[in-house]
Amino acid sequence: MAKEEALEFEGTVIEVLPESRYRVTLSNGVEILAYGSGKMKMHRIKVLMGDKVTVEMSPYDLSKGRITFRHLGEGARGPAPARRR
Repeated sequence: MAKEEALEFEGTVIEVLPESRYRVTLSNGVEILAYGSGKMKMHRIKVLMGDKVTVEMSPYDLSKGRITFRHLGEGARGPAPARRR
C-alpha cells in the first residue's frame, strides 16, 4: 500500500507559541497549528511572527502541520559574515 503524499501550502506565522509551535494562517485563509521540522531545529533556523513559511500537512489531519521552509522577506538578509583578522 502506497504512503499518502503530504500537502504543501504557503502561509504566514501569526503567533509564536511555547515549545517550538506556531499558529499559521495559510494562503487560503485557514488557521492551523504548526511545528518546526527537525532539520530547522538542527540548523537553528529561527521562525518569527510575520515570516512567510511553507507548511507540509498530512491529508488525514488538516488542522496541524510541519514548517519545512522559511522564506526570506523583501530586503531581508542573513547574519553578517564572520570577519577575519
